[in-house]
Amino acid sequence: MVRIDQIAHRLKKNHKVYSLHLIKLLEEKGFTDLRPSFLEILIFLSEHNAPLIKDIGSECNLKKQTMTSHLNELQKRGYIVRKGNNEDKRGTAISLSPYGEKFRHSLMECINEMTKLVYNQIGSIELEKLEKSLDIFFERGLKALESH
Repeated sequence: MVRIDQIAHRLKKNHKVYSLHLIKLLEEKGFTDLRPSFLEILIFLSEHNAPLIKDIGSECNLKKQTMTSHLNELQKRGYIVRKGNNEDKRGTAISLSPYGEKFRHSLMECINEMTKLVYNQIGSIELEKLEKSLDIFFERGLKALESH
């Protein structure tokens, strides 16, 4: 029987390789000030229009302290802008700045490039099977752990 920790280990290892490769491609496009930990936030912001801080934290599964630290760094580096009520940080929306929009364009180019490389090596059928299997693993397997 396959142990769940082995699956989790493989997922973590794949995520790390993916993030490092994406960082490398983005560095080649001039974005040299990123950390892998920023990627998940920036990808989420690239796919959503001005989400609230609490939604970003929830979707990216980040603690409040980590979220605040990352957003402060991304704002300092010019990737994001905060909009909304400054007294209630949970009600603050986050948007990509003009520089962040430039980044988003490069990010999507890099993700498309990586997708093509993987598709050429593995094929769409295998990748679709993998995606479905991971969905089942999460929806049935990990949800069972949460409810236990």
